[in-house]
Amino acid sequence: MTAEAAGIGARPLVPREIVSELDRHIVGQAAAKRAVAIALRNRWRRRQVAPELREEIAPKNIIMAGPTGVGKTEIARRLAKLAQAPFLKVEASKFTEVGYVGRDVESIVRDLVEIAVHMVRAEEMEKVADRARAAAEERLLDLLLPPVPPRAGEADAGSRETRERLRLLLREGKLADRTVEVEVRESAVPVIDLIGMTGGAPEGMEGNLQEMLSGLFPKKTRRKRMRVPEALPFLEKEEAGRLVDMERVKRLAVERTEESGIVFLDEIDKIAGRESLSGPDVSRQGVQRDLLPIVEGSSVNTKHGVVRTDFILFIAAGAFHVSKPSDLIPELQGRFPIRVELTSLGKEEFVRILTEPHGALTRQYEAMLAAEGVTLSFDPGAVERIAEMACEVNERTENIGARRLHTVMERLLDELLFTAPDIGGQVVVITRPYVEERLAGIVRDADLSRYIL
Repeated sequence: MTAEAAGIGARPLVPREIVSELDRHIVGQAAAKRAVAIALRNRWRRRQVAPELREEIAPKNIIMAGPTGVGKTEIARRLAKLAQAPFLKVEASKFTEVGYVGRDVESIVRDLVEIAVHMVRAEEMEKVADRARAAAEERLLDLLLPPVPPRAGEADAGSRETRERLRLLLREGKLADRTVEVEVRESAVPVIDLIGMTGGAPEGMEGNLQEMLSGLFPKKTRRKRMRVPEALPFLEKEEAGRLVDMERVKRLAVERTEESGIVFLDEIDKIAGRESLSGPDVSRQGVQRDLLPIVEGSSVNTKHGVVRTDFILFIAAGAFHVSKPSDLIPELQGRFPIRVELTSLGKEEFVRILTEPHGALTRQYEAMLAAEGVTLSFDPGAVERIAEMACEVNERTENIGARRLHTVMERLLDELLFTAPDIGGQVVVITRPYVEERLAGIVRDADLSRYIL
């Protein structure tokens, strides 16, 4: 975990700084932010411990319980940026019990490793970027000026001089209109219905078969014309790919997944529940029992190697409207020792959401309309009335939390967003009367607001 994403330097973030960063984007929910901040810092603390004791320190998994639209998913999104670690967000409701058609829980680990491979590969490519650029530049000069077979020294010297002049023009961007023919490699693997072939085989078998077939069939190459500004990045990426040791990338990716991986398991409440009286319930208790070994710590086979899940941090979240965390099977409950409640949002929180965060909704609309030349601003009274109306609609219909603000704002600014290209240069101030005029009728009519908002 580094602080580079937060712009605080290269040192690890302390819990107070993690909470401060989350506060820039998410209003309230201090308990959830604290729990996540401590969990992230504990990853760093564990790495400082002596190896023999480090193996005994398992992450303390977290359950976040709270109604929809209060910030659970947003905390996960921002956490991913702060963590600088392999991070995967999945919905628990997508999985089924082993033996049934659908995704099995081990695919969580396989997907997490794939993310780690992409992360490590990008880092390794960054390390060889200078060498890759130099090699790509030479290849591009070869395409612009094919090398002359060695002849008399004078001719050879002239060719080198011409090549250096071209190099200078290339670096100055004066060859942007020139085109070159670049060889593009394409997979020659035939299209085969692998799903039908594998039948009841374990998930991931299709990917392994595809990889095996790609090794049996030679890659086709075709020539594609590109402008120089397009060809140079393409060749750089190709050269960087050749310079990167993929075996090392895979090894590092597996290590990073095991030591720093984070899984955000959303909609955990959808699989909460005891045995169904009407028969097997493949999407509830069976999935819980399949999740148990992954969360507890087991070894999962992936195409990049065996991955131990003992030290992967799991953060589960759910609204728990119908069920409650205690409805999970006891064994799974024991693997999530930290539980935090996220509170419902009211008018005061809505006002803050509209104005305080770095990407507040009012700022988003102001920036979008500025692209049309329209200067948009919101009076404090207007913001307060928008928050009141969003709360009213939530109370009368389904309570979808802060997501209601998106629908209310779209409805409020619908006319302005439509006519903005025609009124460029104008200054528009959203006032409380304007909000009343645009939204009052909808809020009064509960039936209408149910469909529109």
